[in-house]
Amino acid sequence: MPQITVDYSDRLADDFDRPGFARALHTAVVDIAAAKPPACKTQFRRTEDAVVGPDTEGHAIVHVHIGLLAGRSEETRSRLTDVVLDLLRQYVKPAGSLAVHASAEVRDLDPSYRKYDA
Repeated sequence: MPQITVDYSDRLADDFDRPGFARALHTAVVDIAAAKPPACKTQFRRTEDAVVGPDTEGHAIVHVHIGLLAGRSEETRSRLTDVVLDLLRQYVKPAGSLAVHASAEVRDLDPSYRKYDA
């Protein structure tokens, strides 16, 4: 915990400082949601196609999913979501006129969540 997944359009591969974003995001999760630094794990998944409305060109999408153990207030989750969007503005710098559609969600992990570290 927390489990963080970032889906992003392949058009952003060279324009998204993923390591910098992950470090800044981990700091925010520790500060806002009281996570422990070694528990922060982020996976980045590049997606090949993005379609926005009728357009298949000129758009890129970034969506950040953060799963936390239950118990955080709605205020905490909302604050963290706002910080995620601010960080995306800092770490995603598309070249040209590419329209970036960024979103984030912070949710409670299901009670069935388990993990092990080997």
